[in-house]
Amino acid sequence: MDLQAVFEARYSVRDFAGTVVEAEKVQSILEAGRLAPTARNNQPQKILVVQQPDRLEALGKTARLYNAPLALLVCADTEQTWKRPFDGMDSGQIDASIVTTYMMLEATRLGVGSVWICRFDPEVVKKDFNLPDHIVPVNILALGYKTDSAEPGPFHFSRKPLSETVAYDKHNW
Repeated sequence: MDLQAVFEARYSVRDFAGTVVEAEKVQSILEAGRLAPTARNNQPQKILVVQQPDRLEALGKTARLYNAPLALLVCADTEQTWKRPFDGMDSGQIDASIVTTYMMLEATRLGVGSVWICRFDPEVVKKDFNLPDHIVPVNILALGYKTDSAEPGPFHFSRKPLSETVAYDKHNW
């Protein structure tokens, strides 16, 4: 599948069949994340692969996983993130998001569905997974094979024209 086809095929799957994702596909997805660009190439991402039923249940206390058999808890290690010298902006959430995007697109290429989840209580996750203070949970990428009835949500195909989101040389917003 070429990259444009991946872009067009990907949507947020919210109805997983529960079928286990093959180990070689999980490794390929994680490898895509490893290759993702990060600020100064610091690679501050920490990814917790959650696949045991009791661990998925613990994560499901604070996040809706849609019966996914696999979830990647994507975190940023603030001891390794780059900080912008002008205002101290921490690149951790940006880096973790780029890593998640690469993994999400690789999952699509492999025929594995995904949904990016940000609606969770990070304090619950930190406690339940015993994360140290410098490890910040950024998002969850739930992965699995979609059910036959899974369909894109109502807003999936709604995209603004470039003229509403892009300006050249001076803004017109």
